[in-house]
Amino acid sequence: MSKKYSNEVEVARSYYNSEDADNFYYHVWGGEDLHLGIYKTPDEDIYTASRRTIDQMASKAKKIDENTRIIDLGGGFAGSARHLAKKYGCHVAVLNLSEAENERGRKMNKEQGLEDLIDVVDGSFDDIPFDDATFDIVWSEDAILHSNDREKVVEEAARVLKPGGEFIFTDPMQTDNCDEQVLQPVYDRINLSSLGSPAFYRKACKKYGFQEQSFQEMADQLSTHYNRVLQETEKNEDRLDGIVSKEYIENMKKGLRHWVKGGREGNLTWGIFHFQKQA
Repeated sequence: MSKKYSNEVEVARSYYNSEDADNFYYHVWGGEDLHLGIYKTPDEDIYTASRRTIDQMASKAKKIDENTRIIDLGGGFAGSARHLAKKYGCHVAVLNLSEAENERGRKMNKEQGLEDLIDVVDGSFDDIPFDDATFDIVWSEDAILHSNDREKVVEEAARVLKPGGEFIFTDPMQTDNCDEQVLQPVYDRINLSSLGSPAFYRKACKKYGFQEQSFQEMADQLSTHYNRVLQETEKNEDRLDGIVSKEYIENMKKGLRHWVKGGREGNLTWGIFHFQKQA
């Protein structure tokens, strides 16, 4: 019997389980990741920029080695987990809602000889299926926005972290002073009524015993990334014919333009948050 999720979570699960979404993200987004990249040039390839995000996030941690236990909340195809496991020899649990993505992730883990270091778990990050104080690092890339109860996600992150553990994450956010009405097209695209903001995450993390270590804000990277995905989508439309439906492609292009517009107009932001759980 499948687990019951809230309506918002089920919408996200159904979307990412769809054949169109699964194929689109796999063929357009770089093959390993579903998160935003950090670009040196506006035309850099998505895969390289996505790897740079992982490395930049990892550089925030006090230490990552073969004894480090990480949980990646909303880890997609487990690409970040593979990158971390290869580089540091650490153990990573990937908690992800989409069974279709998880199937791809497990297959790639096996192909790359990383099954012993990575566990892919079906589930939602507002109800993490692990015991208290299990992990050294809670990691998440551009996934928490899909929750209808982001404060609960922060609470769960605090629960499963060991004392002194670190919470390192990115998330597309609305700016603190944003007029929410201008972002309605973005909300409609992700079937939610709001996004988190830097102020929201600071308040929620403080409430659950986190101390802020840093916030590396890189708002310009959000519009750069979504514009790169838009460019790749338009460039590869012929190749995607028969793999991803034309309706999905048109809706995706429309949605990507809303993200680019929101970023360029200063209503959306993005960056790397680093919090530490009080010992």
